[in-house]
Amino acid sequence: MRAVHYLDAGGGARLGALRDSTVRDAGPAGPQGFVPTEESWAALDAASGPEHALGDLRLLAPVRPATIAAIGLNYRSHADESELDVPDVPVVFAKWASAVIGPDDEIVIPREETRPDYEGELAVVIGRRAYRADRASALDAIGGITAINDVSGRRAQLETPLRQFTLGKSFDTFAPLGPCIASLDGIDLADIQVSTNVSGELMQDASTRDLIFPVLDLIVYLSAGVTLEPGDVIATGTPGGVGDSRQPPRYLREGDVVEVTVGGVGTLRNRVRLES
Repeated sequence: MRAVHYLDAGGGARLGALRDSTVRDAGPAGPQGFVPTEESWAALDAASGPEHALGDLRLLAPVRPATIAAIGLNYRSHADESELDVPDVPVVFAKWASAVIGPDDEIVIPREETRPDYEGELAVVIGRRAYRADRASALDAIGGITAINDVSGRRAQLETPLRQFTLGKSFDTFAPLGPCIASLDGIDLADIQVSTNVSGELMQDASTRDLIFPVLDLIVYLSAGVTLEPGDVIATGTPGGVGDSRQPPRYLREGDVVEVTVGGVGTLRNRVRLES
């Protein structure tokens, strides 16, 4: 099952069940969009509203998370290209929720940012509250998966005094999310393909087999002291192939189109604009 959050003809936010290229209306959305609890999935499955062609709808970010926990350096290929040692524990930082945008919204690069970069990632959306989870309860806590582009301002992240990591990851529009939330039915978390295309050029292509810390380990680690709430998002890390590590570097440019594809979810597409 896949859930979308969209605008109707009158500008109202709605939820819908996505099947192939058709969306069946599932009623009005709350302020968080689709929060993938068991009850929400059951209501979506029972939806009997009118059907719409997906191409006729403006999709919103499928969920509006209160918290985005992001993981750095979590693919072996990315650690290699960054010439950094494989970490002993997950590298955790935050992305502010104010950075979230939806499919086809513009990524806007601030004038001050000279090294804008892409990072296609698998995002896990929490569906059940978790605190001090073990691996079994960590799996139960997952409500679904989606795609996220962890857009990164490398100048702010790496050049400023003391490295403004969270700031460089949290500029407005720097967290595209979507296009839908997919349930875990038929999904193997240990083997999900993640790829990124920039203006038609394949930049990243990897499987979660290459994760240093698998998804369930991340939930166990994060929930030791932090309560994960339904609707929270974990960005699980990016594969090798980021623009900053290429020779020469390939930073985002005016008019670029970034497409992040996650197996079972689909493709998150956003155009890039430089702030005037």
